[in-house]
Amino acid sequence: MDTLIPTINRLQEVFLTVGADVIQLPQIVVVGSQSSGKSSVLESLVGRDFLPRGSGIVTRRPLVLQLVNVAPLQERLKTENDFQEIRQEIVTETERTSGDNKGISPEPIYLKIFSPKVLNLTLVDLPGITKVPVGEQPEDIEAQVQEMIMSFISNPNCLILAVSPANSDLATSDALKLAREVDPDGRRTLLVVSKLDLMDAGTDALEVLLGRVIPVRLGIIGVVNRSQHDINTQKSLEDCLRDEQAFLQRHYPSMASRASSRYLAKTLSRLLMHHIRDCLPDLKTRVTVLSSQYQARLNSYGQPVEDQSATLLQIVTKFASDYCHTIEGTARYIQTSELCGGARICYIFHETFGRTLQSIDPLGGLSELDILTAIRNATGPRPALFVPEVSFELLAKRQIKRLEEPSMRCVELVHEELQRIIQHCSSYSTQELLRFPKLHDSIVEVVTGLLRKRLPITNEMVHNLVSIELAYINTKHPDFTDAAQVSASVNSQQAEAIDGGKRWKNEKVAEEKIPAAGFGSSMKGQAINLLDTAVPASRKLSSKEQRDCEVISRLIHSYFLIVRKSIQDSVPKTVMHFLVNFVKEHLQSELVGQLYKQPLLQDLLIESQDTAQQRTEVAQMLEALKKANNIICEIRETHLF
Repeated sequence: MDTLIPTINRLQEVFLTVGADVIQLPQIVVVGSQSSGKSSVLESLVGRDFLPRGSGIVTRRPLVLQLVNVAPLQERLKTENDFQEIRQEIVTETERTSGDNKGISPEPIYLKIFSPKVLNLTLVDLPGITKVPVGEQPEDIEAQVQEMIMSFISNPNCLILAVSPANSDLATSDALKLAREVDPDGRRTLLVVSKLDLMDAGTDALEVLLGRVIPVRLGIIGVVNRSQHDINTQKSLEDCLRDEQAFLQRHYPSMASRASSRYLAKTLSRLLMHHIRDCLPDLKTRVTVLSSQYQARLNSYGQPVEDQSATLLQIVTKFASDYCHTIEGTARYIQTSELCGGARICYIFHETFGRTLQSIDPLGGLSELDILTAIRNATGPRPALFVPEVSFELLAKRQIKRLEEPSMRCVELVHEELQRIIQHCSSYSTQELLRFPKLHDSIVEVVTGLLRKRLPITNEMVHNLVSIELAYINTKHPDFTDAAQVSASVNSQQAEAIDGGKRWKNEKVAEEKIPAAGFGSSMKGQAINLLDTAVPASRKLSSKEQRDCEVISRLIHSYFLIVRKSIQDSVPKTVMHFLVNFVKEHLQSELVGQLYKQPLLQDLLIESQDTAQQRTEVAQMLEALKKANNIICEIRETHLF
């Protein structure tokens, strides 16, 4: 157990070298208002006077304080003068990043102290909570301080040491308020009641220390801080600790064994060790996961280019392979949010294009008047004895022409998807392309140019499919309904309709012969329209005209279905042959032919400005994670229980 805190200190030092906060290490964060006694509490834990003092915000940067217990012979404590230098160094470092106008900075200062008089501890001292800006402080200084504090105490692996003076109302403690926002159950919060000796005469903090005012799960510890007089007279911390113990014995005899700065140090060390023990398994898992992620990132950046020719061929071949695999559905990176590549092309063929063709009405846009006009125009001045074949061909071609627009749109959609595959491959499949922006842009340009060249050829072939159907109306097609059968069927249906009409008419005449009640002789000789409707303006078609129109309509419907089925089958095949398969077969040779030229190699394989820097940073982080993993693995399993 004693090695757990030094282990965390070593981990802090490892990640300090890369300036990373990707790992949230267990630590104790000290939170309190200005002049709450935070500095005195920390100095009592160290046993030395080393923190800057003054009015307003003195602590303006996070101070990460590592206390390491060593044997007396290994003591490395500074002399008093040296600790004065430490105080001055803290002030200098603070002003370097925060300025001298009482502003704050989130960049931490690290201080490590070795002594046989300290317990192993890691604490973070933060700026005191303030309400009103003073001097040249920014107007939002309160929000800045609270934001910094929240960034530290939000870490679920940290313990919160809330410092609140005994001579103020605990219910208004800013430190406890912030602690409860991130730790509502109080599992990570320890309360220190400072300045017990400054309470009003006749009052004490016994109820507070017993947890009867505000309970705190990890406990409440009372301490007596050094007074300003003690500081001015340079009273030693050892004497202050003796006086603190004597004060507690006089005023809080029942609590003396559970109060004082020494008891606080022991409690903090014990709590931190147990907290580290609880956090260590998750910490090890986090380090392992991050190691894998950073290794993958480092692999994505690749190695510095040594053989330019081999590198370019490798990237081009990889891109062409990934492009083809995306079309074939065998790519490594398969999207789950939307259809992509070959799957989307299949959807375009059979869902988008197929449904569009199926939705086209074979007789859409054709009225009986259009059909009758075509028949008359095909017969010239002579009345037709039979339905002229020319009128059927004329109208059938008019309907077949409607299939061209969705066919051309199908080509356009497939072309757009082939363009989208370029971005898909450059973003997911070939991460090394990100290293070379010029090569990436050149590959995109070459593939786009190849698609652009094939698009008009494919459009022309699809246009020819429709033109072929328009060039010859094959009335001998095995699936086409025979005209004679259609005519006989129409005649038969018309004859049945006529017979039924005659029977209805005879019955109607018989009914009309019976005089209607209520109409006298005054109605004789008068033609009365009982329905009071106007006579239709258009004339009614004769039975022959109706028959001819019906025959033409059925023939057009039958032939249109044949052509639509053929177009629905031949357009996808044409697009695949002249566009998709051609690009798959010629992509790599086109890329090599356009890009594999000696004068271009050096220019194409220039890395982006950020790639080299990112590779270095990722490599350093990966090395730090490996060291962290080794440090964690050094802890024997017995230390975890």
